Amino acid sequence: MYLKLVLTFVISLVLVLILMPKYIDYLKKISFNQTVSEYSLKEYKEKAKTPTMGGVLFIIVPIIVTLIIDYQIFFDLSSLIIILSFLGYGLIGFIDDYIIVIKKDNEGLKPWQKFAMQLVLAIVFYILYMNEATLDITIPLLNIVIPMSGLYAILVFFMFTGTSNAVNLTDGMDGLAAGCSFLAYFAFLVLALVAKQWHIAIFISSLLGALLGYLKYNISPAKIFMGDTGSLALGAGLAAIAMVLKEEILLIIIGGVFVWETLCVMIQIGSVKLRGKRVFRYTPIHYSFVLGGLSEKKVVKSFWILSLICCIVGILIGLL
Repeated sequence: MYLKLVLTFVISLVLVLILMPKYIDYLKKISFNQTVSEYSLKEYKEKAKTPTMGGVLFIIVPIIVTLIIDYQIFFDLSSLIIILSFLGYGLIGFIDDYIIVIKKDNEGLKPWQKFAMQLVLAIVFYILYMNEATLDITIPLLNIVIPMSGLYAILVFFMFTGTSNAVNLTDGMDGLAAGCSFLAYFAFLVLALVAKQWHIAIFISSLLGALLGYLKYNISPAKIFMGDTGSLALGAGLAAIAMVLKEEILLIIIGGVFVWETLCVMIQIGSVKLRGKRVFRYTPIHYSFVLGGLSEKKVVKSFWILSLICCIVGILIGLL
């Protein structure tokens, strides 16, 4: 099994490293470039010339590699739920990105359309999962088991939509979301190995290889962005893995940076609507640090360090 872990990681890494330059050239040829929001900082307007939808490669490659190396995954429902979640939310992001690029604005799917698609997928995954495991959640360290019953369906919806959109909010600087996602997935790889969930571990290992290959072209100055295609897939994948490993609470800790980014946006919007005042200089919060005088590279590295700390804490709690 450990050989398969190494094989999937290396093969996915090599494939993405080889294919990404050709993919970037193709996207440039068809003018599939990033559309930057009017609310972005001035210095980020130039990123409109950078190709987007880089997530397509780190979605397709690890799935194919995993299915070839570990064909028995077809008979493991938990692993299939993760792969289908990853692919399904990636498809929603792909549709959103495609509309944005074609229309040359930042509209994409209407909020209700994206909400409806995410709701349908969450319901499907819940139905599949309810026949596979218990609908309880366990409070880490305290080992308190809380039976959720039908309420677990609501939890699943918030986990999937919340995490996928949280990664999407974080994806605003070169290497930021991809780096934090890499660390979060590595933390869940450790937990999957401890739980002896080999099929899940193999898929995560394959994805880590693909993400590392993508990061080579996404760190500053980025040659490509993941788009909603990549961010929604990465978030949903994390939620699905936390669900099937029964580590729902640890998702909040391991994905601490994503949670922080989302909470800051929610606080900012709430404050502006209720008080007419901002709490932060700018949200998503990573932009505030740039306005405070830090370079983009320093902000990204700082967030990576924070994410690493969150992941270490999450792993330690999960091992106790």
